[in-house]
Amino acid sequence: MSVLWTSAAIADATSGQASNAFSVNGVAFDSREIGPGDLFVALKGEHSDGHLHVEQAFASGASGAIVSQPVDGPHILVSDTARALDALATAARTRTDAKIIGVTGSVGKTGTKEALYAALDRCSLGKAHRSVKSYNNHVGVPLSLSRMPQDTQYGIFEMGMNHAHELSALTRLVRPHAAIITAIAPAHIGNFANGEAGIADAKAEIFEGLVSDGTAIIPHDSPHYQRLKKKAERHAALVLSFGFEAGADVRAIDIVSAPRGGSLVTARIDNQSLCFTIAEAGLHWVSNSLAILAAVRAVGGDLAAAGLALAEMSGIDGRGRRHMVALKSGGTATVVDESYNANPASMKATLRHFSGEKNAGRKIVLLGAMGELGEQSARYHTALADDILASGAEAIILVGDDMAHTAAKLEQGLDRGVKMSHAANASEALTEVAKLLSDGDILLVKGSNYLGLSSAVSALASGEY
Repeated sequence: MSVLWTSAAIADATSGQASNAFSVNGVAFDSREIGPGDLFVALKGEHSDGHLHVEQAFASGASGAIVSQPVDGPHILVSDTARALDALATAARTRTDAKIIGVTGSVGKTGTKEALYAALDRCSLGKAHRSVKSYNNHVGVPLSLSRMPQDTQYGIFEMGMNHAHELSALTRLVRPHAAIITAIAPAHIGNFANGEAGIADAKAEIFEGLVSDGTAIIPHDSPHYQRLKKKAERHAALVLSFGFEAGADVRAIDIVSAPRGGSLVTARIDNQSLCFTIAEAGLHWVSNSLAILAAVRAVGGDLAAAGLALAEMSGIDGRGRRHMVALKSGGTATVVDESYNANPASMKATLRHFSGEKNAGRKIVLLGAMGELGEQSARYHTALADDILASGAEAIILVGDDMAHTAAKLEQGLDRGVKMSHAANASEALTEVAKLLSDGDILLVKGSNYLGLSSAVSALASGEY
């Protein structure tokens, strides 16, 4: 494995002092994720101190550590390890000639990032790099940057935020050549006094870090399009829009359902037509694909390779992956795992697609509450009932206190044959699901991550329920 960082390069980047010479081929701040040859960054948090786990990191094979106090083992001594990680990220970004793409949005960030990686890794023959998992915050972004090899040709970084001014700092670290906003929706709306407009302004901060000839990519069909465009024009040399409506620079002009799910799409880009298949199902994925094409075009990638990558994309854990589950009662059921997160927009889109599912058994939904909606939580959870009813679900399991509003509305419109229950947590919900599932059923699991509904998916997939 090639060397990612030498101790001399780390010390130079962080203004630290090396205890002795060493080299590393990876970077991590969680000692449980350390592998042979990695660099361990001992971060101090509100409830933990990485210095307490340095010994464990070395036992797991770490070749060195960044620390703010002397330790046994090869290390770089710095005054502040968090600042050192930012400095290492800055050095990683400075030393590469890669084309960089930043991705944000209320929904679709991770899927878009993964699809972009698949497309650009294909055309660069393995020279693409991206942030793993959902490492999109003030720690995850610099970590992902610091892991980027010097010879990378394309880097794709997801950036998230819960409050204003968070993206501003992240994008200045990333310094993207192209910056995407996938969509604006009421995610974390409880943290913004002026509602979705405040979210749009916060997401548009991603354009502040664009390089001088950078491209901003924005959703044309969004009610906040003009607001986003105005901000983008202040920082970008080029603004590209994507969507379904006339006027979008990258536009879907024909969409047909694919035989095995997904969509066959004809898009217009640069006055040319491009036909491609999307393996992932739903109009939201068509929208994501248009943003992906715009970004690939902006960084000089291969649009044909992007089309092939979209055709081969499989679901991501927590964001659409499908599991065929063997039931203890006999037969099998399909579990659609959307358990990572939920907001009003993603709930609506997912349930709309679920309404078109065709299967031999019943449609069952296990839905968790949507977090960080503030004073508008009751309104959004009440409105969710209409989307559930429209999905054709024949059994409904709701999880979390806020779902009481949904349950109250549902009780007014449910057919007598539809079963509904309200669980306090994921464990109770799993018990209810286990009673319901039978051969041929399809179960949709979706909710905010804090509820831990992924544990129910894992139990079903492993047969441990």
